[in-house]
Amino acid sequence: MKFLNAFVRAIDAANEAIGRAVLWLVGAATLISAGNALARYGFGMSSNAWLEIQWYLFAGIILLAAGYTLKHNGHVRIDVVYGRFSARTRAWIDLFGALLFLLPLCGLMVWLSWPGFVDSFVSGETSPDAGGLIRWPVRLVIPLGFALLALQGVAEVIKRISYLRGEGKLTREQPREEV
Repeated sequence: MKFLNAFVRAIDAANEAIGRAVLWLVGAATLISAGNALARYGFGMSSNAWLEIQWYLFAGIILLAAGYTLKHNGHVRIDVVYGRFSARTRAWIDLFGALLFLLPLCGLMVWLSWPGFVDSFVSGETSPDAGGLIRWPVRLVIPLGFALLALQGVAEVIKRISYLRGEGKLTREQPREEV
């Protein structure tokens, strides 16, 4: 059990660090969006590269922070129903949801998206738009984000099993509020 606890702490720490780093992408996306809008509407200039980098950053924000969001119980669910159950029932729901839906979906997404990244990287794929960016970085974010989410899913499964066995307690039952 010591190994599993250390494994869970490592996954939690990794997703925490990545989630906090992704916060900087939000600032970058905001500045780029504002600068692009100013250039377009203020000076009549535009660039496909600036539009595409906004999309890339948005994809990175959503996908790379998914594990962080799961760690902090921030994903959307039907709380009206879920919240009425006991902590033990919620742990069972989380456990079965992760095993039946989350982990298979993450595995499938990593498996399906990896060849697209490899092909894009090997071919040097670029956007078909004039002045567009290379595509492999945003294609890498897809399997990476789902792999991070899967790892956090495994950590959450281990936490729920430990809780259900009476060996641990669940923390952060409520979604974390950022300040």
